[in-house]
Amino acid sequence: MELESYFEFIDDKYIRLKETRIGIETILQDYELGATPEEILIRYPTLSLQQVYATITYYLANRQVVDAYLKRVRRQQEEAWEEQQRHPSEFVRSLRERLEHKRQMLLKERQQSIAVTS
Repeated sequence: MELESYFEFIDDKYIRLKETRIGIETILQDYELGATPEEILIRYPTLSLQQVYATITYYLANRQVVDAYLKRVRRQQEEAWEEQQRHPSEFVRSLRERLEHKRQMLLKERQQSIAVTS
């Protein structure tokens, strides 16, 4: 079996494990942090150990190409996160407001509790 047959190359921009929505960057991030293939499999139980090993083998066999891919994907993820921070969705804005309201309520309760015990 050819190693590339484990992957789906999408628009020269994304590399996913076939029949999954998991990009190789997800597995390789854990691998680069020192996780073993078995530990990676525990985090992603829908994968097979063979898929995890295929991803690592592909990375090691094509290091320069995959490193460039990982750099590009991480930059895109960072840019998307920054954009989301600058222009959060209505849901995120609402969630932030509710959290701030709850935080303020907890602070008032704490201050009242301190005042009562003083």
